[in-house]
Amino acid sequence: MNYEAAVAYLDEHIGRGVKPGLERISGLLDLLASPQDGYPIIHVAGTNGKTSTVRMAANLISSHGLTPGTFTSPHLHRVEERYEHGLHLMTPDQFATAMAELAPLVDLYEERSGDGITYFELTAALAHVWFAEKAIDAAVIETGLGGRLDATNGVRSEVAVVTTIGLEHTAYLGDTISEIATEKLAILDEGAALVTGALDGDALPVAERTAAERTATWFARGRDFDVTDERLLDGGWSFDIHSIFEEYTDIELRLFGRHQIDNFATAVASVEALFGRPLDEAGVREAAALVTAPGRMEILRRDPVLMVDGAHNPEATQALASALEEGFPGIRWEMVFGTMADKEASEMLAPFGALLTAVHAVAADNPRARDPAVTAAMASDLLEVPVASYGSIAAGLEAAIASGNPVLVTGSIYVVGEARAILSPGS
Repeated sequence: MNYEAAVAYLDEHIGRGVKPGLERISGLLDLLASPQDGYPIIHVAGTNGKTSTVRMAANLISSHGLTPGTFTSPHLHRVEERYEHGLHLMTPDQFATAMAELAPLVDLYEERSGDGITYFELTAALAHVWFAEKAIDAAVIETGLGGRLDATNGVRSEVAVVTTIGLEHTAYLGDTISEIATEKLAILDEGAALVTGALDGDALPVAERTAAERTATWFARGRDFDVTDERLLDGGWSFDIHSIFEEYTDIELRLFGRHQIDNFATAVASVEALFGRPLDEAGVREAAALVTAPGRMEILRRDPVLMVDGAHNPEATQALASALEEGFPGIRWEMVFGTMADKEASEMLAPFGALLTAVHAVAADNPRARDPAVTAAMASDLLEVPVASYGSIAAGLEAAIASGNPVLVTGSIYVVGEARAILSPGS
């Protein structure tokens, strides 16, 4: 099976949609002889910050001389971007080899069970097969949707992490913060450690109850670990972390956005919880220095600035708008904006009101994408700036760049992925 055939086999499973439940992934992993049992796992859920926290935790594990494996979603350009081994992306050849080994057993499971494996379940199973083959020391994996019935929850993890909780995917997860928190915190296994980021309101009682029910050790942001003395640098931040076992001072993180400090502190606490001890301060510094976050306040061009950010819900766009005001004061942006049809576009746009010169509404090449004309109408009703819609992301980008103003591309990781491919071919 070559790379093209491997991708085609995976794509055959797209039409099976979202089928919450653990019976398929559990059955498939049993048939694969439970490869996930060969290494400890940090399992990361949350509304925002999951991918960044996963990447940061992997850097911390690596900086302590161990080999991490990571599984994140969705990808920006190519499916193999979901997988890393020792901070190196899976190659197309490695993806093809892993899929060639996995596909016959997937077919066998489907034949025996009469039930079809979904696209996401297949990507999750492939991660564990590849990690076992690579003999990693620890895995850091990101949930796809929710937690309790997510395919990543078909394994036991030593550390469960919940970064943030907001209203999202309400058709699947519930209509309240408490209901969504219950779904996400369900990744916590009996006797494991729980690390929570900036949770408040109705989410905190759910975390407390879940930790007690599962006899877990709970480490909470603001109580057991925190960040102080944040200082804005040119292109990043310096700060101190008062973590579970140790204090780490003058840490420098070369990422935009104060929220990335929170993600890094959560990652430090998560790896401390995994190791059961303080981390080496030099290792923490090294990990922070090497962290990257593709598609997250990522600058692709300068003079004028062209930034892409995958913010895809109101909480994320509020954090983005605050970060722009703090890190880029006085700048107003030509926004290239597109969302999925199930997202609250008006609420996502609201925080940017005073930061924009125009909105260029676009849609990703995705059946779930909202019609750009509909997005444009929403933006016109809300914002007092020129608004136009375009038949392609390329056309929207061209118009925004032609203005000569700074450009911001946001609203969906899929929009950002397509924009990056146009602006940085081969990335």
